[in-house]
Amino acid sequence: MPAALLRLSFAACCLLTAMPALAITVTRIEVKVAGSDDQVLVDNVRSALALNEETGKDISARRLNYLLREAEAETREALEPFGYYSPTITIRRSDRSAAEIPDARDVDPDDGAHAANSDSPAAGNGNGNATNRRGVSSDRTLTVSIHVDPGTPVRIRGFSLGLTGEAERDASVQSALSAFVPRQGDVLDHTLYDASKARVSRALATHGYFDANLPAHRIEVTRADQAADLDLRWTSGKRFALGEVTFTQAPNRIIRDTLLRKLVDWDQGDAYDEAELEKLRRSLVKLDYFGLVEVLPQPEQAGDDKIVPVQVNLTPAPRSIYTTGLSYGTLSGAGVRMGVERRYLNTRGHKALAQVDYASKRKTATLQYRLPAFAWLDGWYTASLQAADEQTDFLDNRRLEFVASRSGQFNEHLYLIASMHVLRERWSYFNLTMQVPVYQYASFAFPELRAEYVDVDNKLEPRRGAGGTLLLRGGTGIGNASANFVQVHASAQWFHGFDADSRLLVRGELGHTFTKALFGLPPSLRFYAGGDNSVRGYGWREIGPRIRNGMGQTYALGAQNVVTASVEYERYVKGPWGAAVFIDSGSAFDGKQPDMRTGVGMGLRWKSPVGPVRIDIAHGLNQPDSPITLHLNIGADL
Repeated sequence: MPAALLRLSFAACCLLTAMPALAITVTRIEVKVAGSDDQVLVDNVRSALALNEETGKDISARRLNYLLREAEAETREALEPFGYYSPTITIRRSDRSAAEIPDARDVDPDDGAHAANSDSPAAGNGNGNATNRRGVSSDRTLTVSIHVDPGTPVRIRGFSLGLTGEAERDASVQSALSAFVPRQGDVLDHTLYDASKARVSRALATHGYFDANLPAHRIEVTRADQAADLDLRWTSGKRFALGEVTFTQAPNRIIRDTLLRKLVDWDQGDAYDEAELEKLRRSLVKLDYFGLVEVLPQPEQAGDDKIVPVQVNLTPAPRSIYTTGLSYGTLSGAGVRMGVERRYLNTRGHKALAQVDYASKRKTATLQYRLPAFAWLDGWYTASLQAADEQTDFLDNRRLEFVASRSGQFNEHLYLIASMHVLRERWSYFNLTMQVPVYQYASFAFPELRAEYVDVDNKLEPRRGAGGTLLLRGGTGIGNASANFVQVHASAQWFHGFDADSRLLVRGELGHTFTKALFGLPPSLRFYAGGDNSVRGYGWREIGPRIRNGMGQTYALGAQNVVTASVEYERYVKGPWGAAVFIDSGSAFDGKQPDMRTGVGMGLRWKSPVGPVRIDIAHGLNQPDSPITLHLNIGADL
């Protein structure tokens, strides 16, 4: 009997040992802040909870009570950055059955598992209460609710903010100091305080005050008075200066340093300004010689003279760019495009490009040669030659044009181009009554000025800002003095984002040709309207003066004036996919009275890896040639 009893006791112990401990699953954590709809505050509390990591997992009762005890302290700490130092915190557990598990008062205090209860204040804190209800359901699931009464926020009582040193006379640094928040009487928001402090430190660093320090930086909170005293003072020290630039090209030197040095817009000893370094970096990137550009100031190598050497590391880009593509146009038909560009032909930075666009009814071939131009404005000297041949159902047109230009970046937003054009063009309109084509010829030499303005938040997908172009050109026909002209053309676009997923696009165009011999001008110098980027709902060049041929077809002649306008609303509804609705209106016309044509439609938008894709279906409201038109555009709006 004793032996049998011993075996039975041993089996019972093994069975009890093998039984799993009672486990609980927290299915949801609710955080509510009384009197506040600030989601940032709620999110900060939620992210601070260690209990988050255990949500959806089986945990023991002791582990749960420990996490609930910690949740009170974590919540209190998460509220302090927003100025709430005396909150009242209530923690509740919502059970699903009557059975209970031990609460914090049933847990051995030596094992570190605790929970704050409604009948006792939080340990070590006399400024608030943390409570929870006893009991956890036997089905092992519960919801934890944290209710917060943030109380009265702490406000700035004493405010001392100062700066001594050379930066006292620096407008940029003083502007950062003037914008410092919070100030006296404001809620002590640590997020705003840290951001303002970083803004001042950044302003000092960008203007070369590398010896700046903070001899006084103190925030003293008096909980009993719900007040804080702030004392923050900088010493700027002496302003450093810009020094010599060293260019390193690896693995191979492809461009002469003497050419790159022309982009350096400061003299050694000029006051340090990070904007000058950024200007140099942008100029080097725009050259398109290099795949990687690093402009690195080295203040740690400055001597007693406080002159900062600048190291520029450059990695060459692939020398050649090959392009191929397919195209299709309603009038030009299917086509293929091929091209090659040499980013750098020699160490002097010359570039060359050759491109062929070959479609069944329209063909162009382009040759271009560019030389870097850094005097006055960063830009290029360019010489280009283009030959074009267009054989549509109504037009036989051939054109040869030579252009010599000088371009330059005038400022951050304005790009200027001055060019001289020599144009030779031959054209004839098809007519069944003509036995043989009757060709017209024109030769022109004329100057052209072009200004391009862009001020947007994002050039690929702008949501705020505007852009536009202004063109002025004019000249006299070679061998035909009566065929003279002056032409002005302006276009503009405006972007306004309503929220992260929607925006409004407004664009307009206006052009006029001063001439008494419009039909002495070749087709390439006349205005047209209709089609993509003009008035959708109508075909390409459909709007404007037209003539009927012997087959009953009409075709555009081109006009003296053009005016178009468009309003479009876009909204993205699912990731990169969106939709748009729009209304376009415009006319190409002679004389003073435009014959306005209007089109309406809708479209699909896709933020593709190669840029925005826009597919539009439009309907013209004023007797269009086709009741429905399809428009496809790929690339940036500007």
